[in-house]
Amino acid sequence: MENKPSVIMIGLGYIGLPTAALIAQNKTHVHGVDINPKVVQTINEGKVHIVEPELDEAVANAVKQGYLKADTEPVEANTYLIVVPTPFKGKNEPDISFVEAATKAIIPLLKEDDLYIIESTSPIGTTEKMMSLIYSERPELKGKLNIAYCPERVLPGNVMYELVHNDRVIGGIDSPSTDKAVDFYRQFIKGDLHKTNARTAEMCKLVENSSRDVQIAFANELSLICNKADINVWELINLANKHPRVNILQPGCGVGGHCIAVDPYFIVADYPMESQIIGKAREINNYKSFWCAEKIKAAKLEFELVNGRKPSIALMGLAFKPNIDDLRESPAKYIVQKVLQNANNEEYYIVEPNIDSHKVFKLTNYKEAVEKSDIVVFLVAHREFRELELLNNKVVLDFCGINKKL
Repeated sequence: MENKPSVIMIGLGYIGLPTAALIAQNKTHVHGVDINPKVVQTINEGKVHIVEPELDEAVANAVKQGYLKADTEPVEANTYLIVVPTPFKGKNEPDISFVEAATKAIIPLLKEDDLYIIESTSPIGTTEKMMSLIYSERPELKGKLNIAYCPERVLPGNVMYELVHNDRVIGGIDSPSTDKAVDFYRQFIKGDLHKTNARTAEMCKLVENSSRDVQIAFANELSLICNKADINVWELINLANKHPRVNILQPGCGVGGHCIAVDPYFIVADYPMESQIIGKAREINNYKSFWCAEKIKAAKLEFELVNGRKPSIALMGLAFKPNIDDLRESPAKYIVQKVLQNANNEEYYIVEPNIDSHKVFKLTNYKEAVEKSDIVVFLVAHREFRELELLNNKVVLDFCGINKKL
């Protein structure tokens, strides 16, 4: 006997699937929707298509117990969650067409007192736009639906824990909508639930990640200055952070992921004159990746001049941050692509220990790559790399603080 779902989850990616599994763990029937039939089949087999600790077990149990089912089409329920991507179009303009398509798919299913929530990162005013879209097609429901925005704020690699324990900001189009959304999340979340309006909740998500981007840009800018000034940036930051009110982050080879590297543009696109620091931080963090690629190019030429032969080069890491398999907006991946575009018969070993294969890059085991290479370039501080014992005859470029040298 098949149970009618209570929750429709549209989008079964890095956030949608863990959220669906969490809700299903609480013995609530979830009907997950994804446009990719392969993803749907994988989930219905009790398996997962993304790497995230504890997610595989949560999905397997939820499917086995009958609380989670995936499909390519939505069905009628009481609560609808939109957790689809919001990519860019043109020059860093947010594209809400996926949110719009997901909303259109469920409009015929909506009924009085249903709860509709957007979790996708969205430009300010998106929730109101979707409300207008819904009511334009279903005018008889005007004022009778609960519509809200509630962004996630989880860390890849710790999603299943943080979904439960992190605070959430929940903003409805009116007070009843906010209250209804808070009641829904309270069933699954132990963190505090903070009420606001939809526009403030949308902006809150963008501001959180823009703040991080600005802080990282400061660290990355320091690394550029220190390189010219012949100062060890890692030592400098460590010493500066001894000040009781200073907390400088660690520099890297840029900023990646589908949050910090993306969300600031949602503000800059709509408020270009006002968002000067936010926009500049994006420029600095993007430039850092280009700078790293140029440093690799220079090291390659210097090796050839000194040794009279072309070097073999290990490019260590493709993910956007340590110890995960997520390559979205990854600066390391960009650097590898840039370096390979300028390749001139050198031998390259590309390393990413968190994935088995890549459709573009041939991957090499990290120990083998280091052993065979003349130049070792650390792009991501994966835990495996920290255990390596490098030989003194290697040229090492450390852009992520493996050895705390740059």
